[in-house]
Amino acid sequence: MLPLKFDDKTAALTGAFLNRFAIGFVIGAARLPVPPWAQGLIFGLLLSLPDAIITKAYAPILVLGAVGGVIIGLIVGKWGV
Repeated sequence: MLPLKFDDKTAALTGAFLNRFAIGFVIGAARLPVPPWAQGLIFGLLLSLPDAIITKAYAPILVLGAVGGVIIGLIVGKWGV
C-alpha cells in the first residue's frame, strides 16, 4: 500500500491494516475441514480479494494475503485451541 498513490493515504493504510487483522482473526476463529495451512490460504485470498480489486494491485495484495494466511494458519494449527 505504501508505494500506491491515494488521496487519503492514512485511510488506505488503516484499511489495509484492518484487513490483515481480520484475516488473522477469522483464521483463528473458523474451523474448516481442511488442514490449517489450507484454511489460512483460503481466508487470506478471500479477504484480500476486495482490496486487490479496488486498488487493481492484484499480485502484491493477493500474494501477501496468501503467504500471510498460510503462516497464520500454521501458527493457529500448532498453538491454537
